[in-house]
Parts: sequence; structure tokens; C-alpha cells
Amino acid sequence: MTAANPSASPEIANRLAVGECTFNYHDRGQGEVILLIHGSGPGVTAWANWRGVIPTLAQRARVIAPDMLGFGYTRCPSQWKLDPATWVQSLIGLLDALHIDQVAIVGNSFGGAIALAFAAAHPQRVSRLVLMGAAGLSFPLTEGLDKVWGYQPSLPAMRELMEVFAYDHSLINDDLVRMRYEASVRDDVQSRFAQLFPAPRQQGVEMLALAEGALSALAHPTLLIHGRDDRVIPLALSERMLRLIPNSQLHVFGGCGHWVQIEKAQAFTRLLVDFLIDEPATAGAQA
Repeated sequence: MTAANPSASPEIANRLAVGECTFNYHDRGQGEVILLIHGSGPGVTAWANWRGVIPTLAQRARVIAPDMLGFGYTRCPSQWKLDPATWVQSLIGLLDALHIDQVAIVGNSFGGAIALAFAAAHPQRVSRLVLMGAAGLSFPLTEGLDKVWGYQPSLPAMRELMEVFAYDHSLINDDLVRMRYEASVRDDVQSRFAQLFPAPRQQGVEMLALAEGALSALAHPTLLIHGRDDRVIPLALSERMLRLIPNSQLHVFGGCGHWVQIEKAQAFTRLLVDFLIDEPATAGAQA
């Protein structure tokens, strides 16, 4: 494992070779392990997605937040086909290299689909699930998701994308747009991103979709979180998951889009702490 240069971008953390790949991942705190899986926006990294959550969670648990294969500063062979099985197996490799047997998983959007695939394939490695604006079932491609996956770099296109993500457009300023645009054109980021979900992009939705029976078979306590006004992944998807996953609950934020962790940052983090840290500890004490 190689630690980051303190003068480097906060997005760059620890580096670890796992087979033919080299992960960039954040590893903060001690205790029970929470694995954070980011979404699939252009230029996204684990830190960009989870920077508002990691410091608080790391006060009470150990937080692992990797850049997924094909994203950020993680590297894998360019000829690899990236699909849920590959993403899940790469995470298993990372956890094995870190000698971590079991995790609670928080998955955002694309990351929610990978969290579901992980739990279905390796149920004993997962304690709890949090799915935020998660993909993972078949649904008609939304205009918002088509814009996300079809992004072509420019400042106007990035601003339009930010307005798709956020219900509250006052959160979007020139500095944020420029920062995310510059992240989307760094090095080979756009060329890798363009290969992940090519047109016709409904195929990307189906690639990430599990069979309904797989969700019905999940025994893990599961918290579903969704913005009522999400234009990327429709609220109806989490409502379907609520009906399918036996031990699940759903929290819906009104006046909130696809950026729950940003638009409702304090309440979102409080939900995570209650569900992942305080509730399991209470249950253990009662047992």
C-alpha cells in the first residue's frame, strides 16, 4: 500500500495493487467497516461523491471509499469489459487485500446497483445495505440518466448536468461547474467514461439490473433513500425495491433531487449513523 502525497489532491488517497488493477481508495477511522460505492457521473471520484460523509462516519467506524474500476484515479487494463460481476470481484479483491471479512455497504445510484450485486453474490460478506437513489432494477432510461451517461465535455454541458442532479439550483455556482468540468477532462477520464455506458444507453440500465427474485432473496437489513424529485433514477425504483427486499425501509426527501448526500447532507449523514452504527449496537446490546 502507498499513502498519498499530502500536497496532492484530496481525491488521491491510498494506492493498492490488486491483481492487474491499482486502486485509489480512502481508508479512515476504526471499527466496523463501511464500504462506500460512488455513482457514475462524469469525472466522479470517491472523494467527490462522499467528502461530506466520510469525516463524520470515520469518527465511529472504519470507512473504505474506493474509486471504482473505470473511474477516478483507479487503474485497470483498458481492454477489460467492465460489468457488475467485474466491479464486484474487484471489490472482493480489495477487501481481501485489506483483510476485511464483512462490510456494511452504502451505494449511490450506479453504486447502489453494484451494492445489490455484491450482496446477492456474496451475502455473507455484507451486514447491512444503504441504497441511495439506486439503480439495480430494469426501468425505462430517463432523460436525466441519458444526459449523465451521454455527457460530452463543455462548461455548458456540465452546468446542465448539475441542474439535472440538484433540485435546488442555488447550490450550483461557476466554481462548482468549473471544478467538475475540469475533473471530467483530466487525463483519460472522458475516454474511459465514454466506454462505460455507450448508446443505446438502455443497455446500461439492463446491465446493472438484477432479477426481482434476487432482491426478494436478500436477507440484509436495507435502508433505501431517495430524493422525491430525482430526475436521474425515478423514486418509483426505490418503491419497487421496498416491496421486493423483505427487511427494508424507505426514506424519501422532498425538495431533493439525485444529490441527497449534498442537498440533505446533515439529515442524510444522520440516517447513515443511526442505521449503520447506532441501530446495530442497540440490537447487539438487547441480544
